[in-house]
Amino acid sequence: MENNELILKKLKKFWKGKKVFLTGHTGFKGSWLCVLLSFLDAKVIGYSLKPKENDLFKLGKLDKLNYKNLYENILDFKTLNKSIYKFKPNILIHMAAQSLVQKSYREPRTTFLTNAMGTVNILEVIKNNKSIRSSLITTTDKVYKINKNQKKFFKEGDILGGNDPYSGSKVCAEIITETYLKSFLRLKKNKIYTARTGNVIGGGDCSKDRLIVDILDSIKNKKILTLRYPYAIRPWQHVIEPLVGYLLLIQKQYNKKTANLEYGWNFGPNKQNFQTVKFIVDFFKKKYNFRYKLLNSNKFKETKILKLSNNKSKNGLKWSPKWNLEETLNKIIEWESYKARKYDLAKICEIQIKSYFK
Repeated sequence: MENNELILKKLKKFWKGKKVFLTGHTGFKGSWLCVLLSFLDAKVIGYSLKPKENDLFKLGKLDKLNYKNLYENILDFKTLNKSIYKFKPNILIHMAAQSLVQKSYREPRTTFLTNAMGTVNILEVIKNNKSIRSSLITTTDKVYKINKNQKKFFKEGDILGGNDPYSGSKVCAEIITETYLKSFLRLKKNKIYTARTGNVIGGGDCSKDRLIVDILDSIKNKKILTLRYPYAIRPWQHVIEPLVGYLLLIQKQYNKKTANLEYGWNFGPNKQNFQTVKFIVDFFKKKYNFRYKLLNSNKFKETKILKLSNNKSKNGLKWSPKWNLEETLNKIIEWESYKARKYDLAKICEIQIKSYFK
């Protein structure tokens, strides 16, 4: 990876003044991306459902950072198309999704509609749009077909497959994107890539059924933490890591320096960040007093081991993860410490973004 200060300089030079249409901007990753793009002086037009009262976007008043905030449904094609046509963005980043595995079992229809047909709507707009020069569709590390080789690191060219409604819906998004790229020559000028990210964690997440959120809730409210899969291994990474990767990919794409490269890109951590759920719980137990119990049975299946290769992004973009897992977890503790002292939440995110580039 290039010198961090040099990367920041290049990012600021490129993104300043760029009009970015960002779907899912009120979600956890979307909120952090709003702060990052604001830090880089980009103009963000956010398109998403309204944030909930306890969301980072709402609590941090992140709407003030953006050029425009549109609270609409990604499935409303007419409004989506009209909005993009009106604002004429240079770049489109599609992050709007139903992103929770457990919820996908409870609401499979909503999950498939949002993640598959939402992607169709985005691609339909891009297909006929002349202002958009670069586009990125974000999916997940869970799009790869699981096999018995537990030591395998999934690479971009591996077979796709989904064992639960969430991963299945994201596989649909990948296939839909590839189909559009192969079917419509117009899209080759508006290059489109998909980004597959590991398990992102960081300050400000409030989604249900997420490990860090549940741990912090147990600490704060003195509740017993329930663990579904304590020995499940995941590619944990701080949310800033893949977002910087996204921006580097789009920047290279915009400048027409990614020709002849396959459309899918992994943004996962280095191998030392592949750790069990229990590793993270034990890390917090060294610092806080809380108890946990194991769930005796779980009717919803989840993948036991996920390992993601990041070689393509390292070689093709000169991108590389910076923070190991302990540093990442300490950044979350730091974020919570700032929050407890009544710091402005957007400011906390910006402090950590600046720290990332030092």
